[in-house]
Formats: sequence, C-alpha cells, structure tokens
Amino acid sequence: MTATIAVPPSVQAPTAAVGAALRAFVARGTEIRLSPLWKQAFAGKRKDHRYYDIVEDTMHPEITHRYLMITDQLSQAGTVQPFFVTSIDMAEGVSTSVKSWINTVRRAWPGFLRTRVLMVGCVAGEGVLDGDVTWQMQCIPVLKDALVEEAYKLGAGLIVFKEFRASHRAVLDRLQADGFARVPSMPMTRLNFDFASFDEYLSKKLGSATRKNLRRKFKAIDAADPIELTVSTNIEAEIDELYPLYLQIYEKSSMRFEKLTPGFLVQLGRAMPDKVRYFVWRQNGRPVAFSICTIDGDTICDEYIGIDYQSSVSAGLYHYTFRDIVNWALRNGLKAYASTGLCYDPKLHLKQELVPLDLYVRHRSAIGNFVMKYVVRWLDPTRHDKTLAEFSNYADL
Repeated sequence: MTATIAVPPSVQAPTAAVGAALRAFVARGTEIRLSPLWKQAFAGKRKDHRYYDIVEDTMHPEITHRYLMITDQLSQAGTVQPFFVTSIDMAEGVSTSVKSWINTVRRAWPGFLRTRVLMVGCVAGEGVLDGDVTWQMQCIPVLKDALVEEAYKLGAGLIVFKEFRASHRAVLDRLQADGFARVPSMPMTRLNFDFASFDEYLSKKLGSATRKNLRRKFKAIDAADPIELTVSTNIEAEIDELYPLYLQIYEKSSMRFEKLTPGFLVQLGRAMPDKVRYFVWRQNGRPVAFSICTIDGDTICDEYIGIDYQSSVSAGLYHYTFRDIVNWALRNGLKAYASTGLCYDPKLHLKQELVPLDLYVRHRSAIGNFVMKYVVRWLDPTRHDKTLAEFSNYADL
C-alpha cells in the first residue's frame, strides 16, 4: 500500500469526506517540503511544520526521518504524519530492581530490550495528529497498515506512537483493536491562571510552607547582585554562553532525554519568531539561567531550561525563572503556563496539574506482539516516579 514517491504537487488541507477511499505515500524531508500540504501541517499548533524541519536539520543525523501522507483518491484532501526510526533502550526509566534483572539477562543476551523502533510523532516533543477528528478517524486504518509495512522496510521491530496527549485518545484508542497497547509516558504539567498576579497566586494556591520557602529564595536572590531579565526572539549572539547552561541541566538529569544542539536552539527563534520566546537572566553581565518558551494559543509552554549551578544564587533560580515567566505571561494576556515532563517535585508544590501523554506500542509481527503485551507493562516509566502519585489528577494517566 505504501511507496516512497515524489509528493503530489497540489494537496489541500483536509476536509473530511466520510467513507472516501484513502491512499498513503511515504516521503523524505526534501520531498515533503515541496508540498503545499506540508506548509499547512499542524497549523495553529505551537510546533507546526517549521519545528519538524528544524529538528531534522539540526539534530541526530543518525535518525531516519520520514513523512507519511494520507490523501483521498483525487489528492484533493490530505494530512501528513511525521515518523522517525531510531534505536532505543527499552529499559530506560525503569526501577533499579527491574534494571538490575535486565542487566543480568544482558550478560548473556546483550541486545535484550534494545531494539530498532519506528516512532510516530516528533523526536523533540510530544506527538500531534494532523487534521480534524473526523479525518483522523478515517485515517487510522490506513495509517496503521502503512506503518507496519514501513517498519518491515526500515528494519524496525516496534511501532510506537510517541507521547500523544489524552485529547487524542478518542482516535488513537482504536489502535488497541489492532494489537497496540496504551502505556502512560512521563506527563507534562500545567497551571491555569485563575489569579491576576503572582502574589495572588502565592496566597490563593500555595500552602504556607511553600509560600515561606519561595519568599525566602526570592529574598536571598534579591539580596545578591541584581539580576536582569531580557525576553527576545533571537539568541544567536548569545548561544556560546547559554548552551553550557543547558548542558548542566542535561548532565544532571537522572532520566536522559533527547540532547539538543546549539543549532537547534538558535533556529527555533530564527524560523518561528511568532511562536518562540527566549528568556535570559544575567547577573553582572553573565548569564545565570535561560528558558526557551513557546506560545500555544493562550498558553506559554516552558520547553527547555538552562541553569548555572556554579552561581551563588543557583538554589533559587528554578523558582525565580518560573515567577518571571508567569508574570510576563500575565502581562501579555495569556491564560496558562505549561511545562515539559520530569522534575515533578517542585511542580507538585507549585500546584501544577499533570497533562497525560500516552504511548501506543506494538510489535510489527503478531508473535512478537504477543510477548510484547506482557513485557510492556513493566516498562511504564510512570510506575517508578513516586512523586507523580501525589498529584491530584494522577488517575488521569
């Protein structure tokens, strides 16, 4: 059903034609960028087609990027679903006891739970389905069959829909009838602005112990040399100073995520100035922290952060940057703050709620998938983070 071909030149944004036969095409990045369909992909989302172009151009050259186009028979309606193929360690994020057992097996079988995977979605960030819900419902059978065929072609044993929000469950849960298992991934977090100022947030939302702790941290920072905040859409001239701060966060993380490159961080603002804001905090002219945020409708999303842990005020910088971003968002009429996964303890005390992200996993073969359904339950990374269970909406995972 699938074939790697030149992209049809005139494909429009999807308008659901219920019951219409659909076709699937697989394109490379150089091909998909010639299509008007790609220029409209994920329109209105904070990470539209430009973000995927940046990821492919600046990160992980060893990863195989592909784009699955689904159109009607006349190529008059269609959408694009990015996917990529990479090798992963499925034991990443499991508990120490489970990992110890896995390492024992690997002494005799080094490749155990290491495999080549076809992942639907984005290398750097959560996955999104293109088109409206009616169209997505029509596409699921074609999408599934095309992905299984591509997994065989590209030598991938597993097919994984990577980190799709719970809002996609009405569509993606249909995959479970075709052997996919839904597994929770490490969630994002969110804070709705039902307050008019940060001071009101402190008094209205937070407990007395957390308020006292934050005020002590802010007072210690204010007593030091002044910190200056700049907000811009360009950090090209500053990247050599800022990137080492990102690396400090990366090296400190207990669960490794995708390693970003300087080129990626710079290109975000250059290609997406309408969506991206760089927050940089300097003390005596030297950067002590930075954050890269995106605008998603009425929400500011705190995507990537860097902190100088050698700074004398490093202990309070995470909360200090959070306060400044919230204040900036309030002044600019935004309604909520969101953050990517991990580092859940401070987010719990800041009264953020979880934003569930789902993985849909299956082996390309029926026999392999029979085994996978029993193994995958032990690979759920959320099982091993005890802080998650303390969030009020933990059951949503």
